[in-house]
Amino acid sequence: MRCVLSAVLLPLILRACTGADWCYQTQVSCESHCKGPDRWSEVNAECGKSRQSPINIVTKKTKLDERLTPFKFTGYQTVFESTMKNNGHSVRVNIPIPATVSGGNLGETYKAVQFHLHWGTSGGPGSEHTIDGEQYPMELHIVHMKQRYNRLEDALRDPSGIAVLGFFYEESSSSNRKYDHFTHGLRSIQNTNGNTTLRKISLNQLILPEANMTNYYRYDGSLTTPGCTEAVVWTVFENPIPLDGEQLRAFSTLKFNDGNPMVGTFRPVQPRNGRVVYRSSGAAVAASAVLILASISAALGLSCLN
Repeated sequence: MRCVLSAVLLPLILRACTGADWCYQTQVSCESHCKGPDRWSEVNAECGKSRQSPINIVTKKTKLDERLTPFKFTGYQTVFESTMKNNGHSVRVNIPIPATVSGGNLGETYKAVQFHLHWGTSGGPGSEHTIDGEQYPMELHIVHMKQRYNRLEDALRDPSGIAVLGFFYEESSSSNRKYDHFTHGLRSIQNTNGNTTLRKISLNQLILPEANMTNYYRYDGSLTTPGCTEAVVWTVFENPIPLDGEQLRAFSTLKFNDGNPMVGTFRPVQPRNGRVVYRSSGAAVAASAVLILASISAALGLSCLN
C-alpha cells in the first residue's frame, strides 16, 4: 500500500514543486530559490524549444498575408459576471460565457477561456511582445482554444490548439472609463489568491473597437509561462489600448506569492529562429494609403508653406 501511495503521490509532489519553482526576473534574488526566465527550461524542457514566445516583431521583416482579414467575434458584447483573481503571477479572469473568434485565417473557430495581463513597474515598460524593440507598459492576453475541444489539456496537444489575442496598452492623458471597475477591483486582490467579483463586464469593453483591429501580426509560438507549450497561434494587434498613468500603476500594487510587489511580470523576448511573422492586409493598406497621398501631393505640386 505504501508503494502504491508513493507511486501516486510522487508525480503530484514533483509537479507541485516544479510548478511553483518558476518566477519572473524581478523576483530573483540571493534569498529566493525560484528559477527566473533564463532557467525556465529547468522547470519545463518546453521552455527551451525553438518556437517560444514572446518575440520582438521587426516590422520591416514581416510578410504581407492577404488572408489575414478582419475577425468575426461572437459573444464579445455579452455582459457577464466572473471572478478576478491574483494567482501569484498575474491577475486572471475566467470567461464563463460562449464567446468565440473566427476569421483572420485562424482556420477554425476558437472559444474564449480566460484573460490575463503582463505589466512592468509603475507604468514603465512591461509588455511581453515588442514592436521594433519598443516595449509598451502592459499587454492583455485573451486566451482561446479550438471550439471542438472540451479540455484545455487536449487543445495544448494540438500545434494550433490555442489562439491568443494580444493587445498593447499605452499611457494616455485621460482615464479609460471602461476600465474603472476593473482597476478598482485590483484593490481587493492585493495578495496571492485574493479574489473579487467583476460584474457587468464584457470583452468588448476591454479591447479596441473592431474598426481599429484590422492591423495585426500573426506567428506561431508558445505559452509565455511554464510549461511554455508550443501550441499557440498568436495575433498581436498594432493599435494600443489607452489607459492613464494611475490606471497603469494600479497593477503594480498587487503582490507576488512571496509578498513582494508584483512588477515586471513579463518574459523577455525569445529568438525568432527563422519563423515568419505575417502582417495583415489592414496594416499594408494603411501604409499604402500614406504613399498614395504623398504621390498625389507631389503630382499636384503641394508642399508645406513656411
